[in-house]
Amino acid sequence: MKYDTVIGLEVHLHLNTKTKAFCACSTEFGSIANFQTCPVCLGMPGSLPVYNKVALDYAIKVALALNCTVQEYTKFDRKNYFYPDLPKNYQVSQYDLPLSLSGFLEIELGAKPKRIGITRVHMEEDAGKLIHKEDNSLVDFNRTGIPLLEIVSEPDMNSPEEAHSYLTELKSVLEYLDVSDCDMEKGSLRCDANISLKKPEDKKLGVKVELKNMNSFKAVKDALNYEVERQAQLLDEGKTIGQETRLWDTEKSITVSMRTKEGAQDYRYFPEPDLPPFIISKTTVEEIKSKLPESGRDKLQRFVREYGLTNYDAKILVSNKKDAEYAEKCIKAYPESDKKMVVNWLVGAMLSEANARNSSIAALNIPENNLISLLVSIQKQEISNLSAKSVLSEMVSSGKAPLQIIKEKNFAQISDAGELDKIVDEVIKDNQKSVADLKAGKENALMFLVGQAMKKSKGKGNPKLLQEIFKRRLS
Repeated sequence: MKYDTVIGLEVHLHLNTKTKAFCACSTEFGSIANFQTCPVCLGMPGSLPVYNKVALDYAIKVALALNCTVQEYTKFDRKNYFYPDLPKNYQVSQYDLPLSLSGFLEIELGAKPKRIGITRVHMEEDAGKLIHKEDNSLVDFNRTGIPLLEIVSEPDMNSPEEAHSYLTELKSVLEYLDVSDCDMEKGSLRCDANISLKKPEDKKLGVKVELKNMNSFKAVKDALNYEVERQAQLLDEGKTIGQETRLWDTEKSITVSMRTKEGAQDYRYFPEPDLPPFIISKTTVEEIKSKLPESGRDKLQRFVREYGLTNYDAKILVSNKKDAEYAEKCIKAYPESDKKMVVNWLVGAMLSEANARNSSIAALNIPENNLISLLVSIQKQEISNLSAKSVLSEMVSSGKAPLQIIKEKNFAQISDAGELDKIVDEVIKDNQKSVADLKAGKENALMFLVGQAMKKSKGKGNPKLLQEIFKRRLS
C-alpha cells in the first residue's frame, strides 16, 4: 500500500432505562408513533429537564469498563443544528467538560493484542426518527430524548479489519454491563466512522471523511474498504480529498456524498442553561466500580481455569453474554468431571444450529437439562452421535425433549449383534477392495467400512460394536 489508513470510530449507544434522559416518557421500542412524548422531550417553552439518575450510573459504568477517567466536574451543552426530527433545534450533549476521558480497549487481531485509545465517553440525548415514503417524509418523536452515550475512539485503527474487531470487542463489553440491548436493527447501537489516508512518511494526518448510515458491523467494514480504495485513487490522480460526510449505499455498495462536514464552531456549543453542572464524587465512582459485573475477558480466563476449556473454545462461548451464561449452566449440569463432551457440543453442533438460523446458542431456547439428557443418551449408547445431531435439530424446531423425539422418530441406536451382523455382511459384500486393504493392514479401511455400515443403518448403528464386529470378522 502506498498510503497508511487511519480510522477512528464514534459509537452511539442507547441506554436501556425505562424512561427518557430528561423526562418520564417511556423508552419502550415499537410503540405507536408519537405516543411517547411530552413538553420536555418536545422542547416546549417553559418545560425544564431533569437528568435520569439511572442513565448517569450506566454512563459511569461504561466509562469505567473502558478504562476511562470519570471527571469530577461535568456539564451539559447545547449542540445547535436544524433537522426535522430534532424538535428543539438543538441536542443536549456534552462538549468541553464531558463525563469521562482517556480510556482504552484492547483488540486481538493476529498474534499480538492492540490497544485502541478511547478519547471520551459522554452523555447526550437521541433525536427522533424520519420515515421516508414515496411522496413524503414522516417524523416519529418517540425516540427523541432517549439517553444516549457517545463513545469516541482515538484514530488508532489502521485497517477496516481492526475497526471490525474493535466494534465486536466493544459490543461484548457493553453487553456484559447490561446497560443496553446493543441491537443495531433497533438503532440501539449505531456507528459513524472517520477515515483518512496519508503517505507513510507524512507526520500530519490526511483529510478525514465521515461515514454514516451503516447498520451492521459488516457494513462498517465494507464501507471502510470502499473508502480506502476511493481515497487512494483520488490521491493517485493528484486530486484533493474534501472534508465531508458520506452515506453508505448498501444496495450499490458505494459511499455517496451527503454534505460538507461541520466543525465544532458550526454547532455553536454553549452550556445548557436549564441543567446545573454535575459534581461526581470519588465515593460514587468507587461504589459503581465495586459493583461492575464480570467482564467477558475475566469470564474467559475463569472458564479456562475452572472448567479446563481451551482458550479457543472459551473465546467462542464468552463472545456473547447470554451464550456464556447458557454454556456455564450446561457445563455445571453435566455429570462428568471431564467437560470436554458438553463443550464440544456447545461449540460444534449447537453453534452450527445457531449459525444456520442466524441466531445465537442461547436463542435456540434448548433448556440445559434437555441438552444434557441428549448427551447422556449418547454416552449410554442409546443413540449414535450422528443421530443425536438430527435429534438436536428437531429439538430446536419443535421444542420437544430429546427422549420423546428419539422414541417418536425411531432414532434409537442399533446395538443388537444379530442386526449389526446382517449390516456388516452387506458392507463386506459391497466393498471387497476395502476388505482386502484392511486384511493387508491398512487401518484407514476399517473406518471406511464402519462409515459404510453407518450409512446402511441410517446413522443408527453402534459404531463401537461395528468396529469390533469388523475386526473379528476380518482379522
